[in-house]
Amino acid sequence: MPGAATTTAVDSRRCTQHAEGPAAVLAIGTANPVNIVFQDEFADYYFGLTKSEHLIELKGKMKRICDKSGIEKRYIHLDEELIRSHPEIMDKHLPSLEARVDIAATEVPRLAKSAALKAIAEWGSPAIDITHLIFSIYSGYRAPSADLQLASLLGLHPSVSRTILNLHGCSSGGRAL
Repeated sequence: MPGAATTTAVDSRRCTQHAEGPAAVLAIGTANPVNIVFQDEFADYYFGLTKSEHLIELKGKMKRICDKSGIEKRYIHLDEELIRSHPEIMDKHLPSLEARVDIAATEVPRLAKSAALKAIAEWGSPAIDITHLIFSIYSGYRAPSADLQLASLLGLHPSVSRTILNLHGCSSGGRAL
């Protein structure tokens, strides 16, 4: 049970979180994985990386999908080093979901921190002044969640109001806004 001083501090913090007027986005930061693959090269890259060049029909299908997607380039974590450290990703006889979730649990907070630091710099105030954190993620679902990890990485106040949006796919950014 928190003491009176803690309760007073939390109540005081909550009161400062209610502003006059509508909410506003004061800055936005973005970050992407460093590995970039252009869409017209993606099927070759992926099938080469996974040593699946012999799956000619499947590779052809992926190329057709890539051609029709309207995507110009992909930012991905998957590279040779990651494949070497997680061989289960390439072995269809081994379960790989846990490895993929572990990768996301490590990489997502790093990317989020990079994006958040850019937004905080643009905003011009210290991170400790942040009152609300809205975090949207499609890849990975774990406890403690990536929003809590991000709050910790940024040194946010423990009473920051955190909202996490999970599994909203490509529309997650719009939902977060």
